[in-house]
Amino acid sequence: MFYLVGIVIIFFLALILLSKKNKSEADSILVIWFFFIGIHLSLYYWHSTGNYIHFPYLLGIELPLPLVHGPFLYLYTASLTRQVKNKRSSWLHFLPTLLTYGYFAPFYLSSSLEKIEVYKNEGLVYQRELEMVLLAIIVSGIGYVVAASLLIIDHKKNISDQFSYTEKINLDWLKYLIVGIGVIWVTIIFGEDTLTFSSIVLFVIFIGYFGINQVGIFTQTNISPNKETHGFNADFRNQVAMNSTPETESKEVKSQSNLVKYEKSSLTETQISQIHFQLDLLMSEDKIFKDPELTLFSLAQQMGVHPNNLSQVINSVENKNFYDYINTFRIKEFKDMVFLPENQKYTLLSLAFDCGFNSKTSFNRNFKKVTNLSPSEFLSQAKVNLK
Repeated sequence: MFYLVGIVIIFFLALILLSKKNKSEADSILVIWFFFIGIHLSLYYWHSTGNYIHFPYLLGIELPLPLVHGPFLYLYTASLTRQVKNKRSSWLHFLPTLLTYGYFAPFYLSSSLEKIEVYKNEGLVYQRELEMVLLAIIVSGIGYVVAASLLIIDHKKNISDQFSYTEKINLDWLKYLIVGIGVIWVTIIFGEDTLTFSSIVLFVIFIGYFGINQVGIFTQTNISPNKETHGFNADFRNQVAMNSTPETESKEVKSQSNLVKYEKSSLTETQISQIHFQLDLLMSEDKIFKDPELTLFSLAQQMGVHPNNLSQVINSVENKNFYDYINTFRIKEFKDMVFLPENQKYTLLSLAFDCGFNSKTSFNRNFKKVTNLSPSEFLSQAKVNLK
């Protein structure tokens, strides 16, 4: 009954995603992955009940299936974080699975009675083959969990380089997904089938709960500068031609995670100074940092410079990424505002929002990072009382 619950949930989640309008590439990958998990779990349930005797032609299908889950985790993570390098070669991740099916060809070609006998004797003459497959599964599992984790780390860095906020685009739930897969592989290495598949059922229930209570899995949208690219002026387009590779030039609507990768920069010291001076004016006079959804891409568009060049200036002159650079100005603005008598009637959070922050958590975290004090500690030391 426990396994049946997991099977029903996983296929139900797959159907929800399948019926979703405007599915992203990541959604499509997740749908296929869910179906494979459902099939894998169904085959185990069917085997654990002893019904395999009545359907011997299905025996062995489940053996290579653990090798597909690592690739699906990696491709799903890569798609969500826009780090898919070559879509055409993505199928190569599943080559070990196909080779494993070929490895067990003698078993698949044997008679039904021989297959049943092999299962009754827990592998019989295929012990060596099963040990090799188990080793491959362990290597695949560990390798892909590590690879997916590295994608998350790179994605976090890309966010800091391009966005002044992270609340709406963090992928914490995806970290939990990776951890869950990692736990399952631990049970594969040190446990037995019952423990492993019980963990899978719990993992499936976890995904279902997270999908209902969080927006991440079922409504996560890919970050793209499409809405911002159409307004680029001629100066920016000329810089694209001069500073981008042909591939970048031909894809103005490409994801921001790929835009901010320094190429061989042709910026001179004079150009760097000019861009930095223009940037300072926007911050000090226009106070553009007050825009809570300010991005490197939108700021570069307003300045008429390439995002790569703007990012280079911020990193080299200010020694900060874009996220820290913008939030430093927001903290400074807050510290200036709290001392103004006309602002004493406002709450701490309302002033923080006015400075460009979009959440209390983000404000507290950045304030502590910049000043080594919490906002309340700062106000106490400054003897400022807010409502």
